[in-house]
Amino acid sequence: MMHRMAAKRTDTFKDFVLDQLGELPDLSVRPMFGGHGFYLRGRFFGIIYKGQLYFRVSPKTVADYTSRGSRPFVPFPDRPEPKKQTMNSYYEVPAEILENSAELVQWAVKSAASAPAK
Repeated sequence: MMHRMAAKRTDTFKDFVLDQLGELPDLSVRPMFGGHGFYLRGRFFGIIYKGQLYFRVSPKTVADYTSRGSRPFVPFPDRPEPKKQTMNSYYEVPAEILENSAELVQWAVKSAASAPAK
């Protein structure tokens, strides 16, 4: 029962993010690793995992995230070292950006531009 509730909450968040990114053409979302992967024109640029949205960063954009207190994606935070992973190329999207559709779209476009082509 609890697993269903968690899935429903995650789906609600995914739906919110999709609504916020609604003006992006060629946006797609696929289930992955217990979360969802976001693709723009075939470029993997975002992850929803456990109710958080993470975007791919580049050397040019990482300061936009860190200056707002964002942290990198850690898919298994409870694992002991060295099995704990930190994915430094994906950072949590700040709440103020997530809540502003126009800014979120701009950040998504920058993030997708930094992702390798398919």
